[in-house]
Amino acid sequence: MQLKLERIYTKPVDTDGYRLLVDRLWPRGISKVNAQLDDWVKEIGPSTELRKWFNHDPEKYPEFVKKYQAELDANPITPDFIRQVAEQLAKQPVILLFGAKDETHNQAVVLQEYLLASGKLPATTTKN
Repeated sequence: MQLKLERIYTKPVDTDGYRLLVDRLWPRGISKVNAQLDDWVKEIGPSTELRKWFNHDPEKYPEFVKKYQAELDANPITPDFIRQVAEQLAKQPVILLFGAKDETHNQAVVLQEYLLASGKLPATTTKN
């Protein structure tokens, strides 16, 4: 199965899979009905302090990756989140949704890589 990334503002919405919003803040201008989410795991997003420090500055991205991975390592919900993603991937694609305009330098990209590197997802998992 695929572990996909999608900007929540993308139209048309990809409904082929389990849709997880991984932002700590609800995206502006998106209604909860139109988001078509299966779950919102805001606690897996970067801390407010880290998010504000990063401020989507591509030059800070390498350091952001390190700091966010450290937060994921220390986050008590990370093991349950990985398990949730793994269980869904056994049945269907999983789509990590994010609100950032920069589709290359954001927390969902880091989270996708973190999940893939965990070794706890089904062996056939690929990223998209």
